[in-house]
Amino acid sequence: MPDFKADCLFCKIAAGQIKADIVYQDDRTVAFNDINPQAPVHVLVIPKDHYATLDDVTDRSIYRELFDTAAKVVELKKLSADGYRVVANCKENGGQAVAHIHLHILGGRPMKWPPG
Repeated sequence: MPDFKADCLFCKIAAGQIKADIVYQDDRTVAFNDINPQAPVHVLVIPKDHYATLDDVTDRSIYRELFDTAAKVVELKKLSADGYRVVANCKENGGQAVAHIHLHILGGRPMKWPPG
């Protein structure tokens, strides 16, 4: 059974307690459309286990699984031809808004650098 934090929005999505527009899922990860998209394609990829920040990860294999799922999402959303961005924010100054690690996959429009 995955580590679960009862007051975590993303844990509830991973457990199916809160409905989300799921793009892909497997035994350890879930990918779903962001409810406040910042690009035509904006998918979040989360582990089913709870880790508040990137600094809290104890099982580093989860990084590979998150990026494997991200690659599947890129393929499903057909983002490779034009390009896309993958972002992981860590803590307040890094722009992390939900205390559960996640990747943002953004595509469908040109990305600017530096980001805002």
